[in-house]
Amino acid sequence: MRRKYTLAFVSFIVLIGGLAFAQHQVDDQYLIIDANGNDPLFTTYAAAMERSRYHADKAYFMDYHTPDKPITYSSHYAGDLAVIWKINNVVISKKSQFAKPPVVTASFPDMALLEYEPLAGLKVRETFFVYSSGAALVDLQVTNEGDVELEGSVYGVLHLPQDSLKIVEFSPRKKGYVFTHYEPRERLHSNLYPQRGYPTDFRNMLVSKPAPDSYGGYPGGSIHDFYFAAKRMSKVHDWVKELNRNEKGEADMVALQVNIRLAPGASTRARFVRGVQDAAEPLGALAKEVKGVLSVDVDRYVSANVRLFESIPRIEFSDHGDKLVYLGAFNLVRQCMMPPWKEAKQNYYHFSRNPTWGWGHGHQVMHESISMLSYVYLDEKSAQESQRVYMEQQFDDGFIAYRHGPWGPQTYPHDGKPTTSAPFFSWTNWSIYEVSRDKDFLEDAYNAGARYIRLLEKERDKDQDGMYEWGPYGIIENVRDGWNAVFQLFSDGKDEGRDISHELDALDLTTQVANEMYYLQLMAKELNDEAGAQEWGDKFARTAKLINDHMWDDEDSFYYHVSMYDDSFKFEGESLKRKEIIGFLPMWAHVASTEQAAELVKHLTNTSTFWRQYGVPTLAADDPVYTSFVDGCCRWNGPIWLLWDYMVLVGLQNYGYDQLAMELAGKMMEAVKIQLVNNHCFWESFSPDYTVLECPSNYIWDSIMARVLIDIYDYGAGAKKSR
Repeated sequence: MRRKYTLAFVSFIVLIGGLAFAQHQVDDQYLIIDANGNDPLFTTYAAAMERSRYHADKAYFMDYHTPDKPITYSSHYAGDLAVIWKINNVVISKKSQFAKPPVVTASFPDMALLEYEPLAGLKVRETFFVYSSGAALVDLQVTNEGDVELEGSVYGVLHLPQDSLKIVEFSPRKKGYVFTHYEPRERLHSNLYPQRGYPTDFRNMLVSKPAPDSYGGYPGGSIHDFYFAAKRMSKVHDWVKELNRNEKGEADMVALQVNIRLAPGASTRARFVRGVQDAAEPLGALAKEVKGVLSVDVDRYVSANVRLFESIPRIEFSDHGDKLVYLGAFNLVRQCMMPPWKEAKQNYYHFSRNPTWGWGHGHQVMHESISMLSYVYLDEKSAQESQRVYMEQQFDDGFIAYRHGPWGPQTYPHDGKPTTSAPFFSWTNWSIYEVSRDKDFLEDAYNAGARYIRLLEKERDKDQDGMYEWGPYGIIENVRDGWNAVFQLFSDGKDEGRDISHELDALDLTTQVANEMYYLQLMAKELNDEAGAQEWGDKFARTAKLINDHMWDDEDSFYYHVSMYDDSFKFEGESLKRKEIIGFLPMWAHVASTEQAAELVKHLTNTSTFWRQYGVPTLAADDPVYTSFVDGCCRWNGPIWLLWDYMVLVGLQNYGYDQLAMELAGKMMEAVKIQLVNNHCFWESFSPDYTVLECPSNYIWDSIMARVLIDIYDYGAGAKKSR
């Protein structure tokens, strides 16, 4: 039996003879971007944090660049929305037909402002605004700047061919359609959690102001088939006056028609609203929200976005594309933020708002929270609140679980022990404090961070030798989440095969703990805690010495894991000497000596191992299992992870290799810009050698690119206050 649904898209134009109007204004020149379809612009939009909700949340991807499509706003499993024009009986349904192609004048986390001309002299200023998780609008401002009268129709079209559109009614009173659609919980990367209340059946409204002149529902395989509904095939191409006025039943495509007539110099305004909710909720709640959005003052929210971006460092970019990456990185992290809900008493984040996938809604993890190093420059209070989620849900013994958020701590117990995550907690908190200078936050962060490291000293150092092992569920605790050349040395490439990371004195964890101790010392000094500064300084020095004494290999001049049982570079007869990106972490953590750093730089800049075209791979390119193909999520045998490359960059700066740091930043920028030009998305990981990727998109931690640029251009915390 077919599960059907409808999503109708409503568009309308109101003729206002001689009306003078201005586009929604962005009065900050720094935020005016004028991006065309070939620019590296991030084009996903989601509701602002304060108007977002966990369930039935809809984010949209804007396609303003594909020549053979109309400007399209797509929401995962919820259809493609588009406006199609017919002027003087000429149907204009593709951007390649436009007299002037779309230019995005400004782009924010929840909205885009565009200008284009579908027909010469017909100037359109379009604002797409995701008002809330359940309502989005398109505001159209149209002017006839030509010298002939223009007459025709504008069609709002929604296309959802996944066999689920069902029109419930067309309501003149509601000024549009009520319809339903179905969304499965299955996802390519990870399924939605059924126990968390994700709906599958949705109710929608598409309404306009004023009401449309006609409306219709149609079968059809692609949005291009709507051409025939608007034009009809005949020898004389008769002018189509009406759509088919379908008011109930199944469809693949629905549309609303609004007739227009514009004298030279005349202007028109238009707005349409698409609302969506869990079908179990009352229709009245959706109708109320949609009605409010019909009359909402968009200028107010444009101004709010301009104010939001006032605090970011105003880097003077020589390359326009770099600026687009910079602003897009802030858009990415901001649109991942969610308001307090359930057990999360402070704002928290999803890994990604679009598409919606299981672990993307699995709450915060400390390594994803490194994105706060960028976000703090946009909203320092919100960045602090996100970190406070960990503090408020921290266990009495100091334990911080793998995930934290509205469902509380998620510990994923294994062999009777709870799972934590890679400790980047105090580093992140100190970086936030450097910008906010909030001593109350620093004190709370210091106390939580100290308790956490004391817990790791007890629980992640079984032999109490001062070096650390991952927990029993190491495959997620160590952030790999998939097959790793060392930790699954005996697994024949199987993700869930034998994991030995809890049997090694792990270089990455030990270095991360040392780094936490380094920043706890800085916190203690800032808080005038002399005893604490002495304690953490001594512990850092001792841990650094152990790393250099046991994990540095004089023969290779590189750092490796060692066996917990005998501190050797062998485990059950197999060598642990596999060159991974974590071999450079001792520079990031201030552990390596000047001489060791110089040797590491030789490895780093070797094009046969780590100095690849698009950055530093997770595994050296001369390793037998290295691959540069990104064929799915969680690949650690070659692909690039921007957060880890950023740590390498920080390490270079720590030891005075500023020019190399700039070159690495350039590689990272090239990797990101190519993807943003080609598909306008950020990605979980990147290939060191190729441009084709297949992994989760729009991952929060790619927002680290804003911090990369702040650091490289020397606009960091110290410089921020003076610029």
